[in-house]
Amino acid sequence: WRNHALDERLSYALVKGISDYMEEDLSEALEKYPRAVDIIDQPLMEGMNRVGDLFGAGKMFLPQVVKAARAMKKAVAILQPVLEAEKSSEESNKAGKILLATVKGDVHDIGKNIVSIVLSCNNYDIIDLGVMVPPEKIIETIIKEQPDIVGLSGLITPSLSEMGVVAEEMQKAGLNIPLLIGGATTSKLHTALKIEPKYNNGPVVYVKDASQAPSAVANLMNKDNRADYIEKVKEEYERLRENYSQKEVELVSIKEARENAYKIDWDSFESYKPNQLGRIKLDKIQVSEIIPWLDWKFLFPAWNLSARFHTITKIGKSDIERAEWLEGFREDDREKGIEAIKLYDDAVEMLNKFVSDDVDYIKAVYGIYEAYGERDTIFIKSDTGTNYTAFPFLRQQKKSKKNEYYCLSDFTAPLESGKKDYIGAFAVTAGYGADVQLDKYSAEGDEYNGLLMKSLLDRLAEAATEWLHAKVRREYWGYASDENLTVDEMLAVRFQGIRPAVGYPSIPDQTINFTLHDLLSTEEIGITLTENGVMYPNASVSGLFFAHPQSKYFGIGEIDEAQMQDYAKRKG
Repeated sequence: WRNHALDERLSYALVKGISDYMEEDLSEALEKYPRAVDIIDQPLMEGMNRVGDLFGAGKMFLPQVVKAARAMKKAVAILQPVLEAEKSSEESNKAGKILLATVKGDVHDIGKNIVSIVLSCNNYDIIDLGVMVPPEKIIETIIKEQPDIVGLSGLITPSLSEMGVVAEEMQKAGLNIPLLIGGATTSKLHTALKIEPKYNNGPVVYVKDASQAPSAVANLMNKDNRADYIEKVKEEYERLRENYSQKEVELVSIKEARENAYKIDWDSFESYKPNQLGRIKLDKIQVSEIIPWLDWKFLFPAWNLSARFHTITKIGKSDIERAEWLEGFREDDREKGIEAIKLYDDAVEMLNKFVSDDVDYIKAVYGIYEAYGERDTIFIKSDTGTNYTAFPFLRQQKKSKKNEYYCLSDFTAPLESGKKDYIGAFAVTAGYGADVQLDKYSAEGDEYNGLLMKSLLDRLAEAATEWLHAKVRREYWGYASDENLTVDEMLAVRFQGIRPAVGYPSIPDQTINFTLHDLLSTEEIGITLTENGVMYPNASVSGLFFAHPQSKYFGIGEIDEAQMQDYAKRKG
């Protein structure tokens, strides 16, 4: 390809994410084109448009798109001095302006950043307000910058209500620009039920992931079919609301749910006395010790690649073995498989660098305490004195065929049983001090390595939690001292006990983190909390350890107003 014409070389370099020859080719381009902005608007933008078209057609995949964006940023950075000298702007022929933000109280930004990259590859000017953005800042920026579309992102449950607040404020401000909704906890149904009705002035569109963003934006920006597209979305949301109203979930009262709580025979119960009681801080956990605990199944979906590709981690690195591995997939999946191999190799290289640099990213604090359960609350005895900290929980209310309704307090011996019982609490981070390197990638315009590092830190946090839980079961608490499970068996949850994490189905309320924070002093391992109880660094996990062999995972699901009021009262 190096023998191709200049414009073809520049376009090819972007599509393939190659920046090695960018300075050389751009120097030649400056002699050919009258202005630097013309290089951006013509050969470079043609390359990025090609990237957008290939991604939209499913012929190019997210890792490739992110690498293309990195190459484009490098090209613009090389041309920047000339652009400034010419007093030109590389934004002259943008397709439109889009404002993106992660809503107030939420620090998660991987999904938003991916959408930003994908849309920039489709020639949109992106204004990224970052994370934890309050509604007033969003409204103020809309008025000042006059974007064509606003996109809101959020990962946690409280972000859903924050998105509703932004929609209401946009309505009050008399705005009418399209509002895009996306993020892990969002859904088309929730958008139809809780967000669209609050913003009548403009269209509200749910976007499932980054691959859908260009299509939604293109439809909203196209003057010819915009009205038809908006009408179809509105009709679909109206149908969703009608269908939902006809399928109301049958709930039992909280009184009935408690009367039919999951029962454990506490009379025959013998508690597992811990080998150590109280709070323990693990200041530095070696990355090399955690790598074997990584669950690779979750890395690939973060890059819009199938979790099935995680099996690449189980084979050798020879070309023959990898070719045979690719043969195991359908022909139309093999190109994705090739990208999965590249992503895996890059991830391994970065992990090895963490090890060689002896990074101090992973820390943990945990405690094992006396505890008892009472009326949907677990009371945990702190390290000092006889004071107990109350951890209120929610109970299932959705009508059950077994007439059995779970709450985490069911798995801890009640006070009246006369049995002494225990519980574990933990917080783990894999992002301590990682901002230094992430900021470096950001300053260099290296979105690919920035996103790769963030997704790896998330995996390391989960892996370190798995590692810690095994240590607790076998050594620190010791209730499963003879456990002999492989890592794969542990990842398949074949161990005794459970490890419910805050923000997950059995503990959906993120504000439980405030109580855990006070119990464990999580600030000592660098974890801080937003006003909604979300942990920062993002790559952090918190929760509880239960030892009882009958403890099990479950989801709370829908509850009624009576339980909500009771829960609020118990929280104080």
